[in-house]
Amino acid sequence: MKSDIIKKGYTRAPHRSLLRATGLKDEDFAKPFIGIANSFIEIIPGHFFLNKYAEILKDEIRKCGCVPFEFNCIGVDDGIAMGHGGMLYSLPSREIIANSVETVMNAHALDALVCMPNCDKIVPGMVMGALRVNVPTVFVSGGPMKKGHTKDGRPIDLATAFEAVGKFETKEIDEVELKDIECNACPSGGSCSGMFTANSMNTLCEAMGIALSGNGTILALTPEREELVRRAGRRICEIALDERYKIRNILNKKAVRNALVVDMAMGGSSNTVLHMLAIAREAGVDLQISELNEISRNIAHIAKISPSLPSVHMEDVGRAGGMNAVIKEISRRDNGMLHLENLTVSGETLGERVGASEIKDESVIHKVENAYSQVGGLAVLFGNLAEQGCVIKTAGIVGERKFRGKAVCFNSQDEAIAGISSGKVDKGDVVVIRYEGPRGGPGMQEMLSPTSLIMGRGLGADVALITDGRFSGATRGLSIGHVSPEAAEGGMIGLLKDGDIIEIDVDKYEINVRLDEAEIAKRKAEFKPHQKELSGRWLRQYQKLVANASSGAILEA
Repeated sequence: MKSDIIKKGYTRAPHRSLLRATGLKDEDFAKPFIGIANSFIEIIPGHFFLNKYAEILKDEIRKCGCVPFEFNCIGVDDGIAMGHGGMLYSLPSREIIANSVETVMNAHALDALVCMPNCDKIVPGMVMGALRVNVPTVFVSGGPMKKGHTKDGRPIDLATAFEAVGKFETKEIDEVELKDIECNACPSGGSCSGMFTANSMNTLCEAMGIALSGNGTILALTPEREELVRRAGRRICEIALDERYKIRNILNKKAVRNALVVDMAMGGSSNTVLHMLAIAREAGVDLQISELNEISRNIAHIAKISPSLPSVHMEDVGRAGGMNAVIKEISRRDNGMLHLENLTVSGETLGERVGASEIKDESVIHKVENAYSQVGGLAVLFGNLAEQGCVIKTAGIVGERKFRGKAVCFNSQDEAIAGISSGKVDKGDVVVIRYEGPRGGPGMQEMLSPTSLIMGRGLGADVALITDGRFSGATRGLSIGHVSPEAAEGGMIGLLKDGDIIEIDVDKYEINVRLDEAEIAKRKAEFKPHQKELSGRWLRQYQKLVANASSGAILEA
């Protein structure tokens, strides 16, 4: 056992003495030591109950003859951090989480690992940390939230609440309706109920084979989710000393490709691109951002979930057959993109796991013949405005997939919110929000507030938005993020001026500003990056080390 280094032999008497202080007995030193990375934190709706799930998990692990050791990781709730300086800390928190998992697991030489994340950057952070440790690992999330309902029975969620702000500003709804939405959009614990970042990543854990079936769709705080936690406890004890199930043996190039295929089929959060690039780097997998378009061209978009389709939520996907049904349906016409022979942590191949699964509700999961689109729900655009690429959630487009308009430039999200709210943005404009990239932000703020204002003000089909920042999974509309190179490193987005003509063609994967080479060279020669004053020491450290979004916003060691 890996843990023998801290518990075996006479030289480890001091170590065993310390372990005895935690309650271990003689018989425990012959058992596998299992780390439990728990992201319990009381301020996040998807996490405030994870301490109770950890107790269930530890109980099951003890019953199966192993010794559990729980430790905690931090978490940031993107919705609560949204629209103010707190969002600067969201993406950097991914690195803290990865470092925490690596630190605890390697410092104590634990044999195997269960990761219990749920929301936002916590899932990819734990995946990245687990890959560094490389022991048998099972992921089991806290589960998605139930959808909410207004008093008149209309299904709603967090995206509804953000968009309601814009509707209130334009007097489309009154204060009573705003309060109704506020009080009912998030009715229970769990990761927010649409195909936002958290649920996107939790479903991709199934596709990568590092979580058990149902991880992304079984609702939080249900008997079914509790049983999934117990199954995870039993499974980690079965594989704790089996090298076949080291996470790098499961999460390989084929697993990364499988995740991206599922992402395209379901139109997941654009954040998944950022995180999958970073996860691939940790797994030693060569993944170029341009590969996403190859997958997109070959995979039909068969499921629309909120915010792309506000009436459908994760519980509906689960009822319609869950991820197994999605993967099974994709496999009917995957054009060689899926690797069903890849091993999963449950001991089956992905193909064996999905087996004879079938769609139970074709209004939620479409047949490939009746797909929303014969191309995937995410795309990477290239051009002189994004030489290293930028990302759009095509599944969430409202209006045309081809757009031409005049730039209206803002040097921060706060400037953009004020400008949109005061009427500076009209139909036909392209909103440009810059200096919000990994380095320029720093931390790559999510743009749910400005995009929700655009939607709430009735401009969703008539305005485009581009940014070197990123979007919440709850974003919809012609919203393009992750523009690389970013403004802070002299990218074209930093050289734009109000009135410049920007052309976007999603189907051709192109984005360009109509400027000649002489004008671009002139602007580059005159360019001086906008500087932000930072008060946080961690943000200053992050800014010095972080790479741009085209490489996953990883920290350069």
